[in-house]
Amino acid sequence: MTVRRSAAALATTAVLLGVAAPVAVAPVAVAAPSPSPSADLPAGLYGTTDPTYDGVWRQSLAFLAQKIEYVTPSTQAVDWLVGQQCDSGAFPSYRADTSKPCDASTVMDTNATAIAVQALVEINQRREDANNGADWLKSVQNEDGGWGYNPGSPSDANSTSIVIGALARTGVPVNELTTKDGSTPYTALQSLAIACGKKDGGAFAYQPGKKGELTANMDATAASVLGLMGKGIASGTSNAVKDPSCTKGDDLSPEQSAQNGASFLADTLKKQPYLEQAPMPGAEDSDPQPDYGNTADAVVALAASGHSDKAEASVSWLQKNATGWAKQGGPAATGQLILAAHATGADARSFGGVDLVKQLNSMGPSPAATALPSPTPTGPQPSSGTDSDDSGLSLGWLIGIGLLVGTGIGFLLSMRRKKQQP
Repeated sequence: MTVRRSAAALATTAVLLGVAAPVAVAPVAVAAPSPSPSADLPAGLYGTTDPTYDGVWRQSLAFLAQKIEYVTPSTQAVDWLVGQQCDSGAFPSYRADTSKPCDASTVMDTNATAIAVQALVEINQRREDANNGADWLKSVQNEDGGWGYNPGSPSDANSTSIVIGALARTGVPVNELTTKDGSTPYTALQSLAIACGKKDGGAFAYQPGKKGELTANMDATAASVLGLMGKGIASGTSNAVKDPSCTKGDDLSPEQSAQNGASFLADTLKKQPYLEQAPMPGAEDSDPQPDYGNTADAVVALAASGHSDKAEASVSWLQKNATGWAKQGGPAATGQLILAAHATGADARSFGGVDLVKQLNSMGPSPAATALPSPTPTGPQPSSGTDSDDSGLSLGWLIGIGLLVGTGIGFLLSMRRKKQQP
């Protein structure tokens, strides 16, 4: 999760536990979205909570989850997302009034832009808008090779990772995005890795501390595994590799650093099948709470790095415990569970007894098309076509056409045989 997802998760946890939601602060102070429905939500938007901090995020995550489950979002939903984009190519977290052009007061968001770019590429619609977003992301790269939450803010692991995923999906050679001193997005991420042999070796920090110290962050570690492998959020399962281990050295490849992160995640989830929320400053209740979203992210990271077997216990735990969280959390939380299910071969349409795909579809405009059965993580993906409402014929239409063709051929052969009889 990024800061936005952390805020949303905290709000959801507050609803489930019946306590007040705290405020998330990092790197900029943002209040957790209200869990109460809003009466003034725009048409086309997924979810019913205040979209101020996560409108673009949850819409894009919904698209990514739908795409891997053979669901084509409606034109209305896609138009809403693209309507949030500024002329520069950047996306803010949310623009309430899109009739006004973006100006200096519009807060641009690298995370929102990156996930929107990934979503548009995956559903294969509005590619020009996706490319514009990618161009803007390249233009705000920091001198250390990474990206911060907003343009000009210090680089962090989560923002850098999701931007890498977006650029890679648009065909940008990420390793060639060098700064004046030769830094790349990968070296920016690797600078946040805790060396093997040290406490929490293999993990990644969100950002360096005031004295340059690195503190392990589960969220940042899961994100960095995907980023260093050049993969987006909707990653499936990679071919299995040997059990992850932490490789020592000062000149590691991006993939080696990614495997180090996977090793740390696997070791952590071996102790218990879920990750825990970091304690909030000043919180009276210091008892750790499960972090459903971060656990789902760790599952995706392990599967993408070739270790889906190390995530099996976590998937089982999510099936038993996280479906209520997903329903309360809305499209973003439901989408995260779908991505975790897909990456590990679990059935998102029967996940802990819940049809997550149906649940997600009900949280926004009716999809333009959907198909069954649920795809496998390594199986063929649907063709998303072009910019039309429906990217192609659904499976149901294809079956129907096949039956009609078969019936017609049988009828013609029968008539031919009758004519040939004396």
